Amino acid sequence: MEHLHDQHYDFIVCGAGTAGCVVAARLADQKSARVLLIEAGEDYSGPEVAEPALWPMNLGSKRDWAFEGQPNPHLNGRRQSLSMGKGLGGGSSINVMVWSRGHRSDWDHFAAESGDPAWGYDSVLNYYRRIENWQGSPDATRRGSGGPVHVEQPATPQPLALATLEAASRLGIPRFDSPNGEMMEGPGGIAITDLRINRGKRESVYDSYIRPRLHYPNLTVLTGALVTRVLLTGTQVIGVEVVIAGKRQCFYAAAEVILSMGAVQTPKVLMQSGIGPEDELRNHGIAPINNLPGVGENLQDHLAFGCTWEYLQPQAVGSSGCETTLYWKSDSRLEVPDLLQCQLAFAVPSPPEVAIEPPQHGWTMFAGLARPASRGRLRLSGAGPLDAPIIEPNSLSAPEDMKAAYASIELCRALGNSEAFNKLVKREVVPGPKEHRAMEQFIRNSAVTYWHQSCTAKMGRDAMSVVDHQLRVYGIDKLRIADASIMPRITIGNTMAPCVVIAERAADLVLCANGVIAAATAPDRN
Repeated sequence: MEHLHDQHYDFIVCGAGTAGCVVAARLADQKSARVLLIEAGEDYSGPEVAEPALWPMNLGSKRDWAFEGQPNPHLNGRRQSLSMGKGLGGGSSINVMVWSRGHRSDWDHFAAESGDPAWGYDSVLNYYRRIENWQGSPDATRRGSGGPVHVEQPATPQPLALATLEAASRLGIPRFDSPNGEMMEGPGGIAITDLRINRGKRESVYDSYIRPRLHYPNLTVLTGALVTRVLLTGTQVIGVEVVIAGKRQCFYAAAEVILSMGAVQTPKVLMQSGIGPEDELRNHGIAPINNLPGVGENLQDHLAFGCTWEYLQPQAVGSSGCETTLYWKSDSRLEVPDLLQCQLAFAVPSPPEVAIEPPQHGWTMFAGLARPASRGRLRLSGAGPLDAPIIEPNSLSAPEDMKAAYASIELCRALGNSEAFNKLVKREVVPGPKEHRAMEQFIRNSAVTYWHQSCTAKMGRDAMSVVDHQLRVYGIDKLRIADASIMPRITIGNTMAPCVVIAERAADLVLCANGVIAAATAPDRN
């Protein structure tokens, strides 16, 4: 990206990931609004991004922030890999492409915590109807058509997916046409996965929202620019400082700055700007501007445990390799699902501590926790923008999570060992039958995350909240947050779709506050 001569804009959006692309696009639909979208990574559209089945090749690449958690005593001292998308499209350019809108109970919880019914499920459905271009069976109440977000199911699911559906049915788990209709309003079920794949290729949120608007004269996209802090006059934000090719540069916003850098970088930049826990800031020589103790706290992620089987014969990998979505309950007394199973058509190696090699030809189902009770946090290692954050996921610290992990693995094994797989599966490889103590060790040694880091700058009304119901940072003028960090509680399922909705709502709030009723819906401007 060439050096920018114009340093002054109306709106600056920091982070061109899932949420930031949406916010910037909607703001830029207003012809009079000068919008700057800043991204630390680069543009890349090679096969690793474009081809759905190649998504694992992005992990650990330059398109991955490749964060790492601190040693966790609850995981026998292991560190967890915490991948996060870096580059245009963010996570939506490297993830598994699963479209999962969040459960009714999730959005109603957002409404209760924020005190604003506009965050409730019924209101959020209006956003989904507006943004989706759903290719499946029509559902006028819950699904949209003609929107920017293409969502489809595999046209011909692989035998593995069909066997998973049958195995779930044998266990009494109801089947639905889609995981994003009625299934997201009750106790759970199973369905063929909704995916962000269009004509056989990944469609990132950047592809859906920014690429069609690149010709807008009022939209500037700046890559290779690391946001280091927001610039303040007193408690009013006036712009941001970035580092480009090792040099510092400032950009100024006449109206607002929106942080959409994700649940790690957003709180990190807040703290580097003097917004966060006062003691933490002073420890690193940062002058506190606003003492917000909740910045970096409340970290949540979906935890998972890989269960693997060997194929009788090698099988093709369809779409992204993830063709079924299953949400279920660890306890029949629960009203909503707390388990999230992710079936992949290829074998995923377990962490080395499990000490079992994956089969040459196999498949893995991740037994996951959709409603983790454990809470982690994020701190600074130093005041410098290049100082790595200290991330403490604290996974499995809550006893309830260990109990749910046992149940999730039990369900996973019951599915994979079902007679429905007799024509596909040779043997169970991991974990196999284990007594209670041995299974506990497997859980602690195998736990990984779904890379859904969330909730570190939560929306709410208590002392640990960072933003209000309009996503405005408490005590700071002209600064909002729009990404997964504002979630009061992590949603059930993959977090991409909820981030799009959070960003759509953020854009509406910003535009309304600046004299525009609602965001535009289509980039048809010449």
